[in-house]
Amino acid sequence: MIAERINAELQERAIAHGARLPWLPSPLAGVERRPLYRLGGEQARATSLVRYRPGSHFSAHEHGGGEEILVLEGVFEDEHGRYPAGSYLRNPPGSRHTPGSTNGCVIFVRLRQFHPDDREQCVISLQAAGSQPLFENIHERVGIEAVAPEGPIIHPNPRGLELLMLEGNLVGADVALAPWSWMRLPAGEPLKAQAGAGGARFWLKDAAPELGL
Repeated sequence: MIAERINAELQERAIAHGARLPWLPSPLAGVERRPLYRLGGEQARATSLVRYRPGSHFSAHEHGGGEEILVLEGVFEDEHGRYPAGSYLRNPPGSRHTPGSTNGCVIFVRLRQFHPDDREQCVISLQAAGSQPLFENIHERVGIEAVAPEGPIIHPNPRGLELLMLEGNLVGADVALAPWSWMRLPAGEPLKAQAGAGGARFWLKDAAPELGL
């Protein structure tokens, strides 16, 4: 059973080390979750790592508040296509699909957090290395940030930041992030950190967290 409130205070810093969390069962066999942020029951506003066992799938459903996905391992699938590791997907409010995975996968997924007016659907392949913009509108900016070994990263953060570590490490005065670590910073708290000896690469969103439905 997943708690209905996890890191739910949006005006506070939140950190979850996704690689250390246990996999929790979902209502559908073969689909498991590591919740990072959650507000609500099964129809929640949520940010999670989700693992599909080979041959598992969710039933067809509509995205009432949108769905944002980054494929971390394996190949994620639905009736619209196959999305290997390194795929970034945006399914806006009102879109519908039947997700699953033939051979298994792990995804990072944000549910019900689109601005109500956002209707843009996209699928983007991540580059193998370096920084890369992924999506931008008046409400948010999303991209991949790469930092050189032992290099600094500074973001002033006027409206809120959220990140998921993909490679390497980031270390700050009171934070240490490794692959699959997730962090949300409230507006006004700048991101100040330094990459480890192997550098760092992470997914980063610049947006007010209360935009979702």
